[in-house]
Amino acid sequence: MRYLAAACGLALAGCGAGDAEAEPTLKGKVLAKTADVPVGGGTMNEDLKIVVTQPEAGVYKAFSSLCTHKGCVVSTPENNVITCACHGSEFAADSGKATKGPATGALAAYQVKVEGDGVVVA
Repeated sequence: MRYLAAACGLALAGCGAGDAEAEPTLKGKVLAKTADVPVGGGTMNEDLKIVVTQPEAGVYKAFSSLCTHKGCVVSTPENNVITCACHGSEFAADSGKATKGPATGALAAYQVKVEGDGVVVA
């Protein structure tokens, strides 16, 4: 469950239990420059462990870069496919859904929008 913990800690305020302080959210954080996200491909924000895709012109998506199978980091998308180099799982660049196993769960998704020349967390 490493991928869930990582996505939880980065994306959600108050994720977790008890009296722990809430983690800051990523809202408003620039994930990538639009010019760096090719149509049908994407780019990796290694610091935040997020992959940003552009499955069709002007449509941007963002997902956790941690594979839902064993938590390996996925590769930069090509031809609208995000691939995990560890075990060959594949995910759709428009939805994050697993399209080829061994992974069966979708990549954690982030809501994004374009502000100026950047793709930011909404």
